[in-house]
Amino acid sequence: MTSVLHRPTDDTKLSSLPEEVRARLQDRFKLVVPARSAADPSPSPVIEEAPNNPDVQPIVSLTNVEKIYTNGSKALTGVNLTVNPGDFLFVTGPSGSGKSTLLKLLYGYERPTNGNILVSDEPISNLRGNRLAMMRRRIGVVFQDYKLIPKRTVAENVAFVLWAQGFTRKEIHRRLWPTLKMVGLQGKAQCFPDELSGGEQQRVSIARAVVNTPPLLLADEPTGNLDADNSLQVIKILKKLNSIGITVIVTTHDEHLVRISNHPVVQIKNGRLHHLRR
Repeated sequence: MTSVLHRPTDDTKLSSLPEEVRARLQDRFKLVVPARSAADPSPSPVIEEAPNNPDVQPIVSLTNVEKIYTNGSKALTGVNLTVNPGDFLFVTGPSGSGKSTLLKLLYGYERPTNGNILVSDEPISNLRGNRLAMMRRRIGVVFQDYKLIPKRTVAENVAFVLWAQGFTRKEIHRRLWPTLKMVGLQGKAQCFPDELSGGEQQRVSIARAVVNTPPLLLADEPTGNLDADNSLQVIKILKKLNSIGITVIVTTHDEHLVRISNHPVVQIKNGRLHHLRR
C-alpha cells in the first residue's frame, strides 16, 4: 500500500486560481487557509495533517484484477494495488507489459476479465452510460500522443472539457486562464497545436486534464515523445498538481525520471505487479 503524502501547500500555487476553484480544492482535499491578518496578509495554506488512520478510504483499489483479451493474450494477472488520496505513484515496466491497460481499466475505457476495481469507492467496471460519464469527470487523463483537436486553439482545446460539462462562459473564463498560466502557456492561448512543440502540446494536454480540478490524474507515458528537458518540465508540473492534493498515477519506462523522484514505484512485468519503492 502506498503512503499518503501530506505536504505544505504553497500559497502561490493557489492564489491565482478563481475563488470558486479554491473553495472546491479546500473542500475536496482538506486544504486549510489561515485567516488573513494585517501583520501577515498572505499566509500560506497547508494540507491538514491527518493521523495515520488505517481506515483512510483509498481513491483507487484493485483486488485480484485480471485482464485477458479476446485473442487470449494476458495483459494483467492477479493485480492488487491501493492508492490513497494525495499519493503520487509511478508505474514502470517495458513496452507491452500492461501499464496502459491498467490506466484504461481505471478510467473505464476497458473492463477487467476478473477482479474488482474501485475508484473513489465506485466499482467503475460496473458503471454504464451517465454514471460512467459522471465518474470520468472526476478523472483527468493525459495521453502520450496528446490527443488535441488540431483545428482548435490551445484555449479552445482546454475550454472544450468545461463546455462539454455545461459550465457557463464566465466559469470557463475564470478557470481557463489560471490553468494555462500554471502550465506556462498563457502566451500561446491562440496558437494551434501544429504551431507548438511536443512539450508544449503535452502541457496543453495536462491543462485540459486538470482544468475542472479532478481529484485523480492518470498520465499514460506523458514524457514518451519528449526530450529530457521537456520531460523534466512535465514531471515538475505533475508534482505541482500533486502538491495541492491531486492524486497522480504516472506510467513511464523512463528509469531516470523515476530515480530522481522520491515517490512510490510499482513495476508491471509479464502482467504482474511488483512494489519496487514504497
